[in-house]
Amino acid sequence: MEHFDLCVIGAGPAGHAAAMRALDMGKRVALVEKDKVGGTGIYNGALASKTLWELSQRVASANETICSRGRERFSVTWEEVSRTLDEAVFERKYLYACHMQLLGSPDKGVNRLHHLRGEAVFQGPHQVGITREGRTTEISADHFIIATGSRPRVIPTVPVDEKRIFSSDGIFHLQDFPKSIVIIGAGVIGCEFATIFSNFGNTRVHLIDRAERILPFEDEDVSELIAQNLQRKGVVIHHRAQLERITAEPDAVRYVLRYDDGTTEEVAVEKALLSVGRVANVDRLGLQNAGVAVDERGSIALDGTSTSQPHIHAVGDAIGSNMLVNIGELEGRHAVESIWGTQKSTLKHANAGTIMFLDPEVAGVGLSEQECRKRGLAHRTARIDYSCLARAIAMRRTKGFFKLVVTDDEDMHVLGMRAVGEHASSAIQAVALMMEHGLGVRVLAELMHPHPSITEGLQECARMLMGTSIFKPEVFGDRMRCASWQPSPQAIQAA
Repeated sequence: MEHFDLCVIGAGPAGHAAAMRALDMGKRVALVEKDKVGGTGIYNGALASKTLWELSQRVASANETICSRGRERFSVTWEEVSRTLDEAVFERKYLYACHMQLLGSPDKGVNRLHHLRGEAVFQGPHQVGITREGRTTEISADHFIIATGSRPRVIPTVPVDEKRIFSSDGIFHLQDFPKSIVIIGAGVIGCEFATIFSNFGNTRVHLIDRAERILPFEDEDVSELIAQNLQRKGVVIHHRAQLERITAEPDAVRYVLRYDDGTTEEVAVEKALLSVGRVANVDRLGLQNAGVAVDERGSIALDGTSTSQPHIHAVGDAIGSNMLVNIGELEGRHAVESIWGTQKSTLKHANAGTIMFLDPEVAGVGLSEQECRKRGLAHRTARIDYSCLARAIAMRRTKGFFKLVVTDDEDMHVLGMRAVGEHASSAIQAVALMMEHGLGVRVLAELMHPHPSITEGLQECARMLMGTSIFKPEVFGDRMRCASWQPSPQAIQAA
């Protein structure tokens, strides 16, 4: 039985990052993957969906320009879209494949990376069996990292067949633009696909939202702007709607909704997409054979990334929360460093930036206003509209805003930020760094930002909080505002 210092189960972003960090430390690594190297991060997740979003944004942008001048609408075929998607996936896949092949080659030195294909199941605390095409090979290792990713969550009453009713994985295998589609779930993935289809302009989109508003975990001003833009592009949002029944028929997908007031509605569309989150792929690993404890939901019980067996760690989507590529990669590297004692700090997700590829783009880091209020945390906010920013005006992209959230004291330490609009994701990293080091807004106000740039809006937010902004909130009350919030005395007493 071949023995390794580390066996990583799953070669998606988290597993790949863990294996590479172990190589840095001179360890002998087995990287086991039953399907495709790169996992959801390449094929039906971040890269694939964002490639579709980028292309759809260009189409929508072109049409905003030419249609306003009375010209014929520009469109692309699904064949052209698929070709672009395939090219993007191939480029990333080729990068991974060449990298791993060369690292595993004896010609490149020590041959410490072993890529093993098949499905891994624990046979004991230090052994796994790897099965491929009916043959099982056993290996052993001192340490294991579980990075088996996730799959779309299913609902028993929604018959996903990947022909008319799709999962968020299967939607990439469409044969053509549907004339109409209903998206079940108004979270990040559902709203991203509603944005993509509405941007292309070939599909009538319906979005089922059980809550009062889409993206309910975000501040109201964020979700309202996204909803307005979706509706402007023809998306029908069914607010406060409960899906009672959905069936795939030969000619259509028919669904029935029940609203809060008791009324019902039946709608027929060509296709449907179920987008209600993802679940961790840990149920077929034989965790009981390794003595790994799970909770009542079947999720791995964890302390950081460590399981109940200290030599076995779990990272990425396999943890069952924070299912983002950047967080998974960080967890993978952290787990390896924890195993071999080079990482002394605890794993923190608080300052990880997030992006939602909507219309417009939404990026954030740290706490939102809504989260501060839920925690009873006194805070101040400054918000500036994109219409006040020279770069946004030059781009003709003035829909959006920056919002900075700070502590309600003289230091005004940064608690969080939300950016909604063009280049939003480029603006949050400086704030994340400030949060990591506990810096206040004065540092941000004094930075020399390039001009014209979107990040100047962030600087102006800092100046607004200090009372030194170039444009004054009392003049542009509809475009700039400062506010403060404190919990009520009753709430403080209850806490």
